[in-house]
Amino acid sequence: MVSVHSVACGHRLPIVLTYMPKSLSLRSGISSVLFWSVISAAFIGPGTVTTCAMAGSRFGLQLLWALTFSTLGTMLLQEAAARITLASGLSLGDVIARSYGEKARWISGLLFGAVALGCAAYEAGNILGAVSGLALLTGAPVSILTAIVGAVCMVLLWQGSTRLIANFLGLVVFVMGVAFTYVALNSGQSAGAFGKALVSPSLPPDSMVLIIGLIGTTIVPYNLFLGSGIGRNQSLSEMRWGIGLAVLIGGLISMTILVAGTLIRGDFSFQNVAQTLSARLGSWAGALFAFGLFAAGFTSALTAPLAAAVTAQSLLGWSPTSRPYRLVWLIVMGIGLTFGLLGVRPVPVIVAAQAANGILLPVVTIFLLQAVNNKQLLPERYRNSLWQNIAFLVVVGVTAFLGLRNVWLAFSS
Repeated sequence: MVSVHSVACGHRLPIVLTYMPKSLSLRSGISSVLFWSVISAAFIGPGTVTTCAMAGSRFGLQLLWALTFSTLGTMLLQEAAARITLASGLSLGDVIARSYGEKARWISGLLFGAVALGCAAYEAGNILGAVSGLALLTGAPVSILTAIVGAVCMVLLWQGSTRLIANFLGLVVFVMGVAFTYVALNSGQSAGAFGKALVSPSLPPDSMVLIIGLIGTTIVPYNLFLGSGIGRNQSLSEMRWGIGLAVLIGGLISMTILVAGTLIRGDFSFQNVAQTLSARLGSWAGALFAFGLFAAGFTSALTAPLAAAVTAQSLLGWSPTSRPYRLVWLIVMGIGLTFGLLGVRPVPVIVAAQAANGILLPVVTIFLLQAVNNKQLLPERYRNSLWQNIAFLVVVGVTAFLGLRNVWLAFSS
């Protein structure tokens, strides 16, 4: 979750957007891919590393189809959210508010609550992931590391000076993704088995939480509000080209992490992942994984609280300088710190956070579906076509089914 902060805070972003080219050329296409990589960077965090590696460790390639589904779903939903802004000049939150008239206040409040809950769930995993990476590197006590990470994040969020740090640590996360790709290519998995697993849905016993987690760590609900607000002044073709390739790259990195996870033997832990990378690439790879896990968690720990506050700004109209705006990110940060200081095991919390977002996803998707078909605000060219509406309903249906099934299994047991 690297660039969300810089986008959400608006550091120099309007200048970048003002000079965004209008026609699609090779240069503008590459520029658009880099611009929209904020979306893929936003879902490559400790949750992605943990959930994908655990899925590979426990079920081999059987859950790879869930990443195919979630990558295509992310392309579909992010394109629609950005298209709303290109057509109307309004953010997704603004469109929702204008679509429901007198009901807009409580609907916006309900939607904000769902997104904020997802951010809080993410934040717990972000703090624990960052601290786990530091613990692997330093061996220092977890409680001390948690307090340090929390204090640094709060200071930087209050001052709004995280762009340089986030970009640097994001580069390290990318390098870690390259390392996972190298390991995946040497994992011994055949191309035929990989291709079949990409398109063959499978529901092995006890896999439901991980399936929902794989979807929830890729199709991130608050990214839809982010995507609806950063695409102004782009052409429709630029936006589609940029989102398509940027999300595809992020999805492929997630898939390589899952394939690399098939090499892990025994109980899943961050130590096991580090040892696997060290055995395949050398001792430096274990240290790179630890620092990359810290980088992913730290940048996400900065952006998840801010994203909750930005969503409040979009849906509830709270000013970035207002007390409620700051209170939102303080509460989300506080929840993550609480989990860290209580000494909770990181892996279960991170997986549960992704599953929680997977359950919340259908709620946000339904509102997006209504917004992108709004005849009063969107010209016909920018509204969903029949096949796009069908694809939306498939995403809503699959995520709702998996989420409700998981809740039913939890209550049954």
